[in-house]
Amino acid sequence: MFNAPRPAQRYVATTTTGFGGSFVDENPLANSVYDDGLDPWSAAPSPTPTPIPQTSASVFSNVIADATVPSIYHRALATVDPSNFGETSVNSLSRVLATSSLPAATIDKIVNLVSSKPRVSKLEFFVALALVALAQAGKDVSIEQVASLSTQNTLPEPTLDLAKLQSSTSTFNPITSNYRQNSIRSPVPAYSSDDPWSTNPRFPSAPSNNGSFGNAPGGFANGAPSNLSGSGMPKDWWKKQEMVKVTILGHQGFILNRYMVYEVTTERGGSVARRYSEFVFLWECLTRRYPFRLFPALPPKRIGADEQFLEQRRRGLSRALSFVVNHPVIKEDGLLAVFLSEPSFEEWRKHSPISLDEESASKRVDRVEEMSIPSDLEEKLTAIRIRLNPLIEQWQRICILAERIIKRHEAAAVRSPPAFRRSYLSTHFTLPPLSPTSSIASLPGSAPSFMSNSLRQSFTGFSLPPLDDQGDLARLTNTLRAVVEVNEQCWRGDDCELSNGVRSGLEQVAAHTQRHSEMSEIRTRSLLDTTLESLKSQRDIYIATRDLFIRHDRLSIDQVERLKKRIDTNSLKLDGIRAAQKEGWQDEVDKWTAVIEKDQATIAAQVSRRVFIRVCMWHELRVVLHNRENTLLTQTVKNFAREEQEFAENVANVWLSLGEATENMPYE
Repeated sequence: MFNAPRPAQRYVATTTTGFGGSFVDENPLANSVYDDGLDPWSAAPSPTPTPIPQTSASVFSNVIADATVPSIYHRALATVDPSNFGETSVNSLSRVLATSSLPAATIDKIVNLVSSKPRVSKLEFFVALALVALAQAGKDVSIEQVASLSTQNTLPEPTLDLAKLQSSTSTFNPITSNYRQNSIRSPVPAYSSDDPWSTNPRFPSAPSNNGSFGNAPGGFANGAPSNLSGSGMPKDWWKKQEMVKVTILGHQGFILNRYMVYEVTTERGGSVARRYSEFVFLWECLTRRYPFRLFPALPPKRIGADEQFLEQRRRGLSRALSFVVNHPVIKEDGLLAVFLSEPSFEEWRKHSPISLDEESASKRVDRVEEMSIPSDLEEKLTAIRIRLNPLIEQWQRICILAERIIKRHEAAAVRSPPAFRRSYLSTHFTLPPLSPTSSIASLPGSAPSFMSNSLRQSFTGFSLPPLDDQGDLARLTNTLRAVVEVNEQCWRGDDCELSNGVRSGLEQVAAHTQRHSEMSEIRTRSLLDTTLESLKSQRDIYIATRDLFIRHDRLSIDQVERLKKRIDTNSLKLDGIRAAQKEGWQDEVDKWTAVIEKDQATIAAQVSRRVFIRVCMWHELRVVLHNRENTLLTQTVKNFAREEQEFAENVANVWLSLGEATENMPYE
C-alpha cells in the first residue's frame, strides 16, 4: 500500500457530513482540502491553468551527463549551501565566481548563461564553475563547450580562492520559529506541576519479561492516562514547544526498490534515519489508537516526484511530527518515542509486538471529567463544523498568496513594466494573438509566453528582459561592476577627476546593492522557513479538525440500543423457560443468563466509551484546537511584525550608508 498513489476518487468524495474525503479508513494518505480536486500538499504553489515546464534541470543534466565532477565543484557548493538543499541563490553563485579573479563582465555573462531565475540548482552551479574554468583557460565560454568536455569526462577545474569567500554582510538575524532551528537543544525536563499531563513520564517504561512495552497486553501501551480535567495548557506553553527537524538524506536502494530516506532530529535524542513508509506505519498506528484525537494527516506519496514535491513533503512531515510531539496526550505515546529514538525502526518492528487497541480500552473517565462536559457540547460541535470548510478554503488561499509574495520578494521581479510594454511594443508592431492558457494573457500588451528572446530581439532591435522572475539585485551588482571595469580609464586619456569620482560612486552602489541582495536572501529564507510554515500549520489544524469530525461520525457509532432490545427479548425467553420448567430447563436458564450478562457488560463498556469520546472531543476542541488556532497565530503575527521591522531598518541603513558614501560624488 505504501507504493501505491492515492485513489483519485479521494479528492472528489463527499459524505453525509459535507466534509469530503479523509483518511477515516486508517489510511493516512487519503486526505484532501477541496472537493474540486485541489491537493493541499501539491508541490505547485498555486492552481495554475497550465503548469510551467521545468526544463533547466533536464537541460543541464544532459550537459553534465554522467561525467566525473571534480572535488572543487562540491567544495564550492558546500560553501554556499551548508544545509545541503541542492540549490543556492544567484547572489551566492556570484560571490563564488568573484573568487576566480575573472572580470565582472565575464562573471555576469556566466551567471546569465546558466540561469534566469533567482536560484540556481546544483547542476547549474556546476556548469557555471566549468564555464569559469574555460574562461580562465582563455577558451570559448559556452554551454556547448562544457557539454563536449563532459562527454569526454574531462570537466575542467576552476581556480577559486574559497578561503577568501566573503560571508554575508547582512546583520539581520531571522527569528527562529517552532518549525526549524539550527541547533538542537538538550532534552527538556518534564513539565512543572501546573501541567495537567505531567502524571506520566515522557518516555515509555522498560520492556517487560515477555518483550512487550508498557502495560498494554502483548504490546505498547497508549500515551498518558486520561487526565482531562485540568485547566488546559500550562502557562507559556507556546514557549515550550518541542522542536522537530526533518531533512532529506537522499535515495537508497536499487533501481526497482529505491526509496527516499529522511533524517529526523528532536530534543528527545540524536538523529534517526526514517523511510517515508515508516512515517506511514506510525500514522496508521496513531490513527488506530487515537481516533478521537486531533492531529494532521501526512503529506502523500507521488510516483516520479520531482525535487520541488520532495521539499514540500519534507516540510509537511516536519509540521506533522511537530504537531504530534507537542500534543498533550499523543506526545507520551510509546511507539512515537521509539520512532524518534530507535536507530533501526524496521528491525525493532520485527521483534516487538505493538498494541493497536483504541485509547478508550485502557483509559477511564472519572466523575469530575464527565461533569466537565458542557451541556451544549453538540451545539458547539455544530458551530465548529459550519466554520470548517470556509476556514480551510480561506487559509489555503492565504498560504498560496503568501508563497507568491515571498517568491516575488526573492526574485525582485524584473518583468518589464506594463506601461513600457503597452507604449513601446504595441506602437511598433502587432503581436500574435495571446494563447488562452497563457499565464500572462491578462496583461495588456504583454508578449506571448511562447515568444523567444531572439524573436523579441528581432522585433525590437534589442533584447528585452525575459518574462521570468530573476535575482535582479545580484545581477544588477554584477552589471554595475562590469560597467566600472569598462570605464576604468577615461576616454580622454588623462587623469579625469570627474570620471574617477563617478566610477568610485558606482563601486559603492554595487557594494551596497550586494548587501541589500544578501539581506533580501536571508529574509526570504526566514519567511519560507518560519512565517509560511506557520501559516500552513494554521491551515493544517483546520484540515485535521475536519478529519477528526469524519472519524467521529464513523467510529462513534455503537450498538447500545440494539443490545438493549436484545436483552429485553432474551429476558422474556428466560422468564418463559423458568415458568415452563421443562426437562433440562436449568441448563437453558444458565445459558440465557450468560448471554444477557455478556450483553449487559458490552453495554456498560460501550456507554463508557461513549462518555470517553465526548470527553475527548471536548478536550481536543477546548484545549488543542482553541489554543493552537489562536495563540500560535498571535505568535506568528508578532514574530512577523518584529522581523519585518528589523529587516526594514537594516535596508534603510544600507541606503543611508550609500548616501553617505556617495555624498562627495562629483557633478563636474
